Amino acid sequence: MELKLKRIILFSQNVPRLAQFYEHVIGLRVIGTEPGWVELDAGGCAVAIHKGKSTIGSRPPKIVFYSPDVAATRAELIERGMTGLGSVKSAGTFQMCDGRDIDGNAVQISSRT
Repeated sequence: MELKLKRIILFSQNVPRLAQFYEHVIGLRVIGTEPGWVELDAGGCAVAIHKGKSTIGSRPPKIVFYSPDVAATRAELIERGMTGLGSVKSAGTFQMCDGRDIDGNAVQISSRT
């Protein structure tokens, strides 16, 4: 199993405004949009803006690792000692599994490309 950092998700009540900041001020290129979601190319990792409460500390960024087989990766991580992983969920076009690292930071395994 090889995990690579795929995207960091930032939550915002105003997705278009924050996405425009990352596009026009920071200079990132938009690579995908869906309702409540804008993804920008940041080189080896994407920055995604997701509709949601953005109060610092109550919904911090989430680190997302790509895996083509979320269920198998989840099982291997549990075998390696990771606790706190939720079940694998389908979002229609991709699978995901949310959890927390040992400090409580939000992490996700996702097959979203």
